[in-house]
Amino acid sequence: MIEPAPRRPRILLVDDNRPLVENLAEILVEAGYSVRSAGSCADALALAVDGFDVALVDLKLPDGDGTALAQRLKDLSPTGEVVLLTGFATLESAMAAVRAGACAYLVKPCATQELLVTVEQAMRQVRLHGDKQALAHKAQMAEKLAAVGTMTAGLSHEIRNPLNAALLQLTVLERRVQRLVGELQGPLLEPLVLVKDEIRRLDHILEDFLQFARPREFVPHPVDLCQVVSRVLDLLAGEAERRSIRLEREFPPGSGDTRVAGEEERLRQVLVNLTLNAMEATPDGGRVRVRCVAEAPDPALGERGTSVAVAIDDSGPGVPPAMRDRIFEPFFTTKAKGSGLGLSIVHAIVSQHGGTVSVEPAPGGGARFLLRLPRLE
Repeated sequence: MIEPAPRRPRILLVDDNRPLVENLAEILVEAGYSVRSAGSCADALALAVDGFDVALVDLKLPDGDGTALAQRLKDLSPTGEVVLLTGFATLESAMAAVRAGACAYLVKPCATQELLVTVEQAMRQVRLHGDKQALAHKAQMAEKLAAVGTMTAGLSHEIRNPLNAALLQLTVLERRVQRLVGELQGPLLEPLVLVKDEIRRLDHILEDFLQFARPREFVPHPVDLCQVVSRVLDLLAGEAERRSIRLEREFPPGSGDTRVAGEEERLRQVLVNLTLNAMEATPDGGRVRVRCVAEAPDPALGERGTSVAVAIDDSGPGVPPAMRDRIFEPFFTTKAKGSGLGLSIVHAIVSQHGGTVSVEPAPGGGARFLLRLPRLE
């Protein structure tokens, strides 16, 4: 099964009272949180660089004041929340907590239930921040999609005309070759057919650009995703050999039914795009491994939780964390000559199929693109 471990909510405990920190940490870890602790402002700021969800901060620290630290922590992690810890609950301390950007404060020593309820309330705020960011991201994507639609509508006519003219001339040339002696036709027809197929593929890609801006009706059919993967790898074997890259496939025996509801041609485009991206990121002599498997159903969801997953791992430099959230945005690219639409089209096609596509570090280094589609019931 290809299943990344879910990320546990991250708690940052900032207090120089070691026994108290150990007690609070034990309670929070048992409740399912990931806990890191610091005994000073300096240590807390160093740990906060890696991010946190909720910080529990003592008001009095050896090298500074907790309220000032809370403001600096919020600057480092704007979507995180701060809960101040104090030994004396006063109106002044409550006002100081609000001014510092804290969402709550706890009086030490606090009861277990009170601690867990307060942390969960802070986590709700964190999730709300995440939802707001997701909505803003969707709005930004919608604006870019509108720009794609305008651009594609203007360029489609200019691109299609030369493609159609080239295809017509190739057809004429193919007929002339067919009039030659039989033994001469093979070596000449083979490259002609290849070029015609590539022109048709370009025409399909142009059509995909149009569909990306103005999605057409989705007409799904049963498609064996592992069979599509196999055909794509056969198609790209020559390119991999040219680049001196080992193109490996892994279809675990007895992995179950790998059929999905979809359009085979568009799924093929997704897999070609992702595999070519992996090959381009892999240095000569490297490896690209493609694994296709039917994942076990989630007990909470029953059979409807079953999916077919394709993991494409490369041995390249990987995708930096800062780029992972943006890599599927229209026009975002790290290539000097890239249009920034390839992975956006992949995302659009996968979403239309009711699936997900994401990027994460590969287990052996490099990047892993993980595609999941609902398995056909």
